[in-house]
Amino acid sequence: MSNNRISSDTVDLCYGCHLSLRGGYAQASKQAIQLQEQAGLGCYQYFSKNPRSLSVKAGFESDALSARGYGEKYNIRSVAHTPYPTNLAVDADESPELFRATVQSLLNDLMIAEACGSVGAVVHFGAYKGSRVAADKAVLRGYENIIRTLNTVLNVWSGQALLLIENQAGNHGGMGATLEELVQIRKLSSCPSAVGFCFDTCHAYASGLWNPSETKALLSQGNALDYWSHVHAVHLNDARDGYASRKDRHANVGQGCIGMEAFDQLLSTDEMQGKMFILETPGDGNGRHNSEWEALRHGLGRREKR
Repeated sequence: MSNNRISSDTVDLCYGCHLSLRGGYAQASKQAIQLQEQAGLGCYQYFSKNPRSLSVKAGFESDALSARGYGEKYNIRSVAHTPYPTNLAVDADESPELFRATVQSLLNDLMIAEACGSVGAVVHFGAYKGSRVAADKAVLRGYENIIRTLNTVLNVWSGQALLLIENQAGNHGGMGATLEELVQIRKLSSCPSAVGFCFDTCHAYASGLWNPSETKALLSQGNALDYWSHVHAVHLNDARDGYASRKDRHANVGQGCIGMEAFDQLLSTDEMQGKMFILETPGDGNGRHNSEWEALRHGLGRREKR
């Protein structure tokens, strides 16, 4: 079955949204199949487990393997999202129990993603929240902590699922808001090949990383740093607040401060081809995104095949 097909003369976009895990992994995959038929979706995102805690989920294998089977049969791609409390910059010296819980939770997230056949698990860059380091050294300590957490996880993990680090909106002490940070953290990890990226458009706009009037500059910078080749998913979100606001508040695509023209320009570039575009927006108020799916299906980011 062909996903997101408009005509044989245009390049397809693989788009989707975040789906509820109510009913389990297989049920989320079945819902994605329904949305593929109704609106052309080709991918989806789901929380690996309870998004409010750093728990370790057991007994997921059978349900997850069913989800994998549905995805493979209908050619639907997916990514998991780690729970909200996950903080790569957790300090192992100041909070050893929290560090252990974070590592165990991340390994569990990767195992779930692997079992579901997902590309990987999205995790936010993180922020230093300790108290033993002076303010002017907090960011450096945060970077060190992130690398320590990543290496502890990656030295154990041997699967195919990737950790996909997401750029932040600048509301966490400014950390994780630049491409240089993201790329350098990946390079300094013990296994860079197990780390990829998730690019969030609202976060990029809110942090000042992406000025829609200078999209070419952002793309060029990413190419020079070899960032885009490691981006597997794009969180396609408009922003409720202005450029460089450092506020992480999502709006429906085309209905926020970024605007439809900027999205159309971004999505039609070479750098965006082949990515999963996942909506994390308010939608239509009924758990659906009909107006956004319509735009994605009939024009937004479309370009002629070469």
